[in-house]
Amino acid sequence: MMTPKLTLSEKLGMHSDLTIGYLGLLLFMVGDGVEAGYLSPLLSSMKFPAGRIALIFTLYGVTAAIASWLSGVLSELFGPRSVMWAGLGIWIVFEVPFLLLGIAHSNYWVIAVTYMLRGFGYPLFAFGFLVWITRITPQRFLGTAVGWFWCARTGGLPTLGSLLASFAVPHYGAYPTLWISSVLVLIGGMIAMFGTRGAPGAEPTDFGEVNPLEVLLSGISVAWKEPKVGLGGVVAAITTTSEFGFLVFLPIYYIHTVGFTLQQWLQILSIMFATNVVCNFLWGKIADRIGWRVTITFAGSCGCALTTLGLYYIPHHVGANYLLVTIAGMVYGAALAGFVPIAAIMATLAPQSRGAAMSIMNLGSGTSIWLGPAIAGICLPLIGISGTIWTFASLYVLSALISWTLTTPESGQDQAIASTGH
Repeated sequence: MMTPKLTLSEKLGMHSDLTIGYLGLLLFMVGDGVEAGYLSPLLSSMKFPAGRIALIFTLYGVTAAIASWLSGVLSELFGPRSVMWAGLGIWIVFEVPFLLLGIAHSNYWVIAVTYMLRGFGYPLFAFGFLVWITRITPQRFLGTAVGWFWCARTGGLPTLGSLLASFAVPHYGAYPTLWISSVLVLIGGMIAMFGTRGAPGAEPTDFGEVNPLEVLLSGISVAWKEPKVGLGGVVAAITTTSEFGFLVFLPIYYIHTVGFTLQQWLQILSIMFATNVVCNFLWGKIADRIGWRVTITFAGSCGCALTTLGLYYIPHHVGANYLLVTIAGMVYGAALAGFVPIAAIMATLAPQSRGAAMSIMNLGSGTSIWLGPAIAGICLPLIGISGTIWTFASLYVLSALISWTLTTPESGQDQAIASTGH
């Protein structure tokens, strides 16, 4: 029997009908990520105290976590394409008052409320697309396809977004740069939505006579019906908790204590996650061969436990040494990419309830958006920056212990998913 000829997209590890969607997601996330490296310093310049700034990020993270959980089950009920449209619409609708009524007038509560509500937007758009990917991508290169998703997500937020901000803020100012980000979100969203028109897997799942509320609740109940799904959700929550926590206090620490300029910090952040983007793809391919669980446990969890400490102790000892601190950031970004296979694992832990399992993973990923700032807000006044860094490192040790238990039905103990045919 002849082997079907693979398209270029399939050779690269992407479903051919979703290829343009990756480009749209990248541009969307560039726009969403422009503010990542400087929103905290911008709010600080408005004389808001650190605790209130952390509250803004925490509220945003709570709504993002809810939307992340909903993205999986809503994709089952309405189809991932409809969920992505909803996410794009929410982002634009609440960004306008956030800028016009909040940032422009330094109005704390308008900023907090509109930013919180905008938090529903990005996860519905991005994780709706992730559900779509796991729905229709063949398992032999699912890890690679998911790796491409994280390349696009992280390529925008915070990599290229922060790089764009490092040039745009000095030339145009902080406020106009936020408007530039909004235009990029809209363009990226349109490219993704029209570029995937007609792709399979966009339709709602047919649940027959099952009550839609029961489907919605399955996005929670699967966590105890399939305990490994719940544990995978914990790992997903830990994955980027440090990333979102760092965005609250590392800019202030690097600029005001270590001595970097804002532009230098934004460039360090961009290089850090540019490394992450490249390694997302590499770890996706490697994980398809050596095993998803092995990659998450050792490259992701153990790697991040060590490199998280480096982000504090290296500048603490060498000061504003741009080269060494940038290298520390690159190593952290590479380790963070080791978590790429978590979506592939979650999609196979409960094959009969894939949407619900993905909802738990998305809930975990969304939880990190508020958990990171919350940990920073609680720990910084009590145990300082060093204690906060050790808290994040300890979470990664916990992640290593949990992720080692996430064997899939196909993998047995240590057998990797074969990449035959890819």
